[in-house]
Amino acid sequence: MRHLTLWLLPIIAAVIPEVIAAQNPAPPPASVSLSPGDSIRITVWRKPEFSGDFIVGADGSITHPLYRTVKVGGIPITTAESNVRTFLARFEQDPQFVVEPLVRVSVSGEVGRPHVFTVRPETSIGEAVAQAGGPSLLAKLDRVKVLRREPSGGHRELFVNLLDPQPASATLRVHSGDQIVVQRRKSFFREVFLPGLSVIGSAASIYLLIDRANRTN
Repeated sequence: MRHLTLWLLPIIAAVIPEVIAAQNPAPPPASVSLSPGDSIRITVWRKPEFSGDFIVGADGSITHPLYRTVKVGGIPITTAESNVRTFLARFEQDPQFVVEPLVRVSVSGEVGRPHVFTVRPETSIGEAVAQAGGPSLLAKLDRVKVLRREPSGGHRELFVNLLDPQPASATLRVHSGDQIVVQRRKSFFREVFLPGLSVIGSAASIYLLIDRANRTN
């Protein structure tokens, strides 16, 4: 039990700061741009009918009958906010509202709840793993794979060490469309010893069969 606790310490140290940071998010940078499939959260003061999370369509507009003429994708979030303000001004002279961009990412592999979900663009890779239920006991946290979409349409691989206390690893933020894969740690017992034991057992069984056949003859 003591050895298991010692092994868990680096995982706890890696995840807890990410959870705390998620509770105190920083404002998104003005350069954030939403892509098709991402979402935008609009909260309008005292107008719940205008509020909600809305998906960005292929043409950059909001895929909702109410906001279908409002373009928010493929442009800086400050411009998207201005477009929302212009739309709401048709119904109220000085609309009070908040716009929050949400980018779509997927987390799979050795985590508690693998799935696709939306997060704030300032979310780090470690925070995204924490939101997916955190790593399992078999998670390889020193080499988490991230497949990141390129403007050309392809993907490139990044590897993040969530056990590294250096700021460069701790502050790597998600991008729209990121595929985060928490791989399994290699185990000598599981991957070498047990298969070898199986081979030895099979060889012993064959030997016994041959020996029994020789005795019968």
